[in-house]
Amino acid sequence: MSAFTPRPLAGLQLPVGEVHLWSVRLDPPAERVEALGRALSQDEWDRANRFRFDRHRRQYVVGRGALRALLGAYTGTRPELVRFTYGPRGKPFLIPSPLSPALSPVPGEREKEGSGGDLQFNLSNSDEMALVGFVRGREIGVDIEFLKPMPDCEQIAERFFSESERVVLRGVPKESKEEAFFNCWTRKEAYLKAVGEGLAAPLDSFDVTLAPGELPRMLTLRGDAAAASLWWLEHFRLSPEYIGALALERRDPAERWAVKTWSFPHQ
Repeated sequence: MSAFTPRPLAGLQLPVGEVHLWSVRLDPPAERVEALGRALSQDEWDRANRFRFDRHRRQYVVGRGALRALLGAYTGTRPELVRFTYGPRGKPFLIPSPLSPALSPVPGEREKEGSGGDLQFNLSNSDEMALVGFVRGREIGVDIEFLKPMPDCEQIAERFFSESERVVLRGVPKESKEEAFFNCWTRKEAYLKAVGEGLAAPLDSFDVTLAPGELPRMLTLRGDAAAASLWWLEHFRLSPEYIGALALERRDPAERWAVKTWSFPHQ
């Protein structure tokens, strides 16, 4: 997938048919952390202060501050005025502001409860990197993982992956097993985040491709190939140390999006 290139936040627009993905480094200079933190709400600060380690607190503050800055840029809202509501398992949605015309629904689209008009987004973070995705009028999920050594990846897969995925992973050459494991894990997590389930749903209830070099796809969803075809998966290498995935719902198997990738300002 294309590289994540720097992009200022001024003048952001999200046309129908595009997906915007942003990489966010979570280790900016201290003054940048302070500036991003000024936009957080009291409940976000309460959560940040529950982290035991300063590093984890800083990662949360930067991630949420960057999310607010991006949402503010897309909607024409000051970051500190962005308001969220949450699904049953914690998936955030945007509460629309009457002053944000960018949130008006696409003609013909049904506005969802708590969806902030038709603007959908999702955030994932791992170690010192976050990934944020935006789209109009579709459920979206993203996942990012730091490629730490996983000598027990086959044992984890035997416990959580579907039977067909386990068979494929067993056949992957040893030097590529960890890459294949993370391909599978990120694609599954992206889908589960899109539907708001997280790891509450069984990971073996659907099958995805995972072999290195194979096109990212969902193969079956609860045993149904037709249902799986209504989800579009993409794969990303944000750097040699990070891998990511995107899951989008679609109305028919031919539906595609133009994916644009940028990096959030670090300084």
